[in-house]
Amino acid sequence: MNIFNRVVVLLCVGVMGLFSNQAQAKEGMWIPTLLSALEGDMQAMGMRLSAEDIYSVNHSSLKDAVVHFGGGCTAEMISSEGLLLTNHHCGYSQIQYHSSVENDYLKNGFWAMNRAEELSNPGLTATFIDRIHDVTQRVSDALEGLEGEALSAARTSLYNDIVSEFTEGTDLTGGVVSFDFGNQHFLITKRTFLDVRLVGAPPSAVGKFGGDTDNWLWPRHTGDFSVFRIYASSTNSPAEFGPENIPYTPNHHFPVSIDGVEEGDFTMIFGFPGSTEQYLTSDAVTHVIERLNPMRIAMRDVSLAIINSARASSDALRIAYASKQSSISNAWKKWEGQTTGLIELNALGKKLELESEFIARASGADTPNVDYVKAIGEIQSANSDYFPYLESRALFIELVYYGPDLLLHAFEFADLIDDWDRLTESGKLEDTIAHLREVNSEYARNYDASVDERLLGGLVATYLELAPESLVPEKMASNFQASASSDSYASSFFDKSIFDNPADLEALLLKGKHKPFTKLKDDPAFKLIMELRAHYFNDVSPGYRAGSSKIQNATAIYTRGLRELFPDRLFPVDANSTLRLSYGKVEGSSPHDGMNYEPLSTARGILQKYKPGDPDFDLPSDLIADLKEGDWGRYGKDGELVVCFTGSNHTTGGNSGSPVINGDGYLVGINFDRSWESTMSDIHFDESRCRNIMVDIRYVLWIIDHYAGASHLVDEMTLIDSESYK
Repeated sequence: MNIFNRVVVLLCVGVMGLFSNQAQAKEGMWIPTLLSALEGDMQAMGMRLSAEDIYSVNHSSLKDAVVHFGGGCTAEMISSEGLLLTNHHCGYSQIQYHSSVENDYLKNGFWAMNRAEELSNPGLTATFIDRIHDVTQRVSDALEGLEGEALSAARTSLYNDIVSEFTEGTDLTGGVVSFDFGNQHFLITKRTFLDVRLVGAPPSAVGKFGGDTDNWLWPRHTGDFSVFRIYASSTNSPAEFGPENIPYTPNHHFPVSIDGVEEGDFTMIFGFPGSTEQYLTSDAVTHVIERLNPMRIAMRDVSLAIINSARASSDALRIAYASKQSSISNAWKKWEGQTTGLIELNALGKKLELESEFIARASGADTPNVDYVKAIGEIQSANSDYFPYLESRALFIELVYYGPDLLLHAFEFADLIDDWDRLTESGKLEDTIAHLREVNSEYARNYDASVDERLLGGLVATYLELAPESLVPEKMASNFQASASSDSYASSFFDKSIFDNPADLEALLLKGKHKPFTKLKDDPAFKLIMELRAHYFNDVSPGYRAGSSKIQNATAIYTRGLRELFPDRLFPVDANSTLRLSYGKVEGSSPHDGMNYEPLSTARGILQKYKPGDPDFDLPSDLIADLKEGDWGRYGKDGELVVCFTGSNHTTGGNSGSPVINGDGYLVGINFDRSWESTMSDIHFDESRCRNIMVDIRYVLWIIDHYAGASHLVDEMTLIDSESYK
């Protein structure tokens, strides 16, 4: 048996080992093709479906109603006419895009009362998984014995061949994706729709109720949802936006249960979790706690202080920076909670204990496994070289991608500045200029020079303070040191850069002359972003990639060893933005002494949190009136309307918007968050502490039907109400 065959066996053994340890059943984000091994355990917990009902390539199944929304969130189909649900924060950038001071959809909400009023969203996609096919054996046989460039070339060719076999002559795309640090390989084919229109969104007082204050916390009272519709061609195939398109008919849509949930009910989360790091070694956990997270938090402290101050100063800036502030603050608070959780749960001590036992078992076998014995040491040796590059990469991301918009906008003109002749010769010049005019127009919508200038000065100062000494961009550092202050450093860019003036850029683009753009090579903003990128790709990225590769190779051996040496323990495969299922139940938690959280929150809590004028807890007057009236209709039970609930499903970023499915396959909620005490679950999962947070589908329906008056959307859905059959 070669090493790859053994891996497949060990992974299956790892799944089967689940049944010997019921307490660990909730941990893990499972590849749908392995669900047959989990079926018995899931049914014992309350599922009344088969694995084939959940995932099938031969007939419609639950997976056909699960959508990768915009590449970063999850959504779910809820009607036969293309209607889908996701989180409010997943649709936030689209809601912002359509908002203005005159039509403030962020503040007031938006509801299309007919199909003609639904709003298009350029660039937004909705992707369905066609199949997930294990090709590990084929890959291992084809690549066995190859190394270096020969291995790389053969792997690329093989992957292309595999994809072509399954997609040629179809509207499918696909790729071969590595799992478990390269121990497994799956072909994933998918179908992507390009015409996705905004149908409805509650006001931010519902969709973001609690704001940054409640983010990552329980109890929650947030109606975190938005409604979109997928449109397709007349043949039900993907098509670019066009008035001739018709609502998409999915292979499956979720029936929506208004029976509600109770403590102990079985729940499934089906979606696209981004990434977890369950197999970090003890030294890496120490680095996260002591260096990496504090560094990232410090950068975002600077950004949030500047942006929050600006947003409080005017409605225009509140709207312009809404999406950016939300994106920055989300990870900021997560990292704080993650650090706290890792310390409180002694994740480092548990890692050290596991590593010690691993080495003891690998060494104590009748024939010691030398590869296993050396694996942890090799990971840690690679880590020591890797950490400075990881830190530099994190700082680069914070400065360039979450910092001043000026820098990224300047870089968007790089082709025009550096490659005018090539674009002219290839016939792409006119298209490039047209594209940049659109980009520049979007830039102008949300750009504020005073905010951007403060971001540049503050972030560069913090970057230079935190950067590893050997990996500091020299010119940026010397220019900053020569400035009288961070403010004067930043102002030198904004006083002299054309990228601070979208109107001037538009004028240049309209003229379409070469010479003015060649002069932009000396623009200070362009020079800075090119310096930062050159520094990253020349000095940081090679070390980061080399370190990542060494760590991955050694960790692949480590995870194989864990499954072989600990056959009675469960070691799930890390998330990697592919379709996964987790399962658990509705339950509360007691994360700290004297702290006991119930699993359900109700509409009473909204009014209890209400604070007039508070940006996180203010409410519109009409919603206050409706909540006080307490007319819940068919969505209430025993005089209460459940708003949110918690469960023991293992989730992470990317699970936002995921359907919460009961034991019958009906939609009962939408996943949108984790408790603050759970944020360390990407690295260390604790079943007694980790809880995901979901908005109850009955609250969603009440908002749509009663508050918004958009009952036509509810009429599209397949509602399940067991009371109506009594």
